[in-house]
Amino acid sequence: MIHVTRITIGIAVVGAFALAVATTTTLPSPNDLITKAKDSGLESIPAGKALTQYQQQKLKETGIASGYSPLLTKEQIELGKKLYFDPRLSSSNLISCNTCHNLGLAGTDVVPAAIGHKWAANTQNLNSPTVLNSVFNDVQFWDGRAHHLGDQAQGPIENPVEMSAPSKLAVEKIVSIPEYTQEFKKAYGEKVKIDFKLIADTIALYEMTLVTPSRYDKFLNGDTKALTKAEQDGLDTFIEKGCTSCHAGINLGGSMQAFSVVDTYKFEKIGGFKGDKDGLVKTPTLRNIMQTAPYFHNGQYWEITDAIKEMGRIQLGITITDKEAQSIATFFKSLDGQMPSVTYPLLPPVSSKTPKPTF
Repeated sequence: MIHVTRITIGIAVVGAFALAVATTTTLPSPNDLITKAKDSGLESIPAGKALTQYQQQKLKETGIASGYSPLLTKEQIELGKKLYFDPRLSSSNLISCNTCHNLGLAGTDVVPAAIGHKWAANTQNLNSPTVLNSVFNDVQFWDGRAHHLGDQAQGPIENPVEMSAPSKLAVEKIVSIPEYTQEFKKAYGEKVKIDFKLIADTIALYEMTLVTPSRYDKFLNGDTKALTKAEQDGLDTFIEKGCTSCHAGINLGGSMQAFSVVDTYKFEKIGGFKGDKDGLVKTPTLRNIMQTAPYFHNGQYWEITDAIKEMGRIQLGITITDKEAQSIATFFKSLDGQMPSVTYPLLPPVSSKTPKPTF
């Protein structure tokens, strides 16, 4: 068995002499590290038929587009993409799902607090989580109030400080556009009922396809050369420090966890967000984390190493050194995944019946 040895140089003072003291820590072999990662609850993104089975199971569990079959067809996904990019689902005709979850920016908006209707910031200064890989989350929203992507898609459309379009208005807009009516029929059949749930669920079907497998997944699946030695070192540090107690599963996050467990988050007062009724907060995914700054629910950290050290302090009650934080950040680079290929859709024109924008 091959092992890599980490050497740390310390200084011991003996009388008038300073002596260099070398200590060694044995790192696991790549194969042992893979086993260690899996034993810590880390999982790779399913691929091929396994991904299809995962998606279909999610649909069955959540009731997205229930009553229609088959689901995740090419027509449904393409329609969902158009709705995702269409700003006319907002009352102002200016804000789409892609505004806050920009697929050209790793599914985020790169500002601390989401900006919505009338240029208003989120009332709790909440940061927009990435939409990429959101199918692998246990819950949606920072407080976990939505249990699947269909529920989540409804929220921002109706929220007065986001897209500010009541469900009735959103439906009225879509059904007033003849091409959309035809596309819903192609996607779901001639007897389709275009209601607010189906609009949101169709957006969710598109979002379910936005997955980004990475070199990290190849490593977990047995390709021992997929990660560099430095990245393997960072993964081992990540596990040893206890980060997988929250950041586990396929998404290295996505479940509800206690926040500020040991100490108080430095910027807790900004926005005043307290989590759900039990004080739990959805753990953000670490996939593509190097591309989704700023960090934390209220977007107060721009440097990933600072965010890592803060998590060690408030969640684990430990001091993570600069060197350890940099090592973990090096591992995070392996979580940069293959981005979905997205062609901006041509959206159908409005009709004389389409409600005019309001501001």
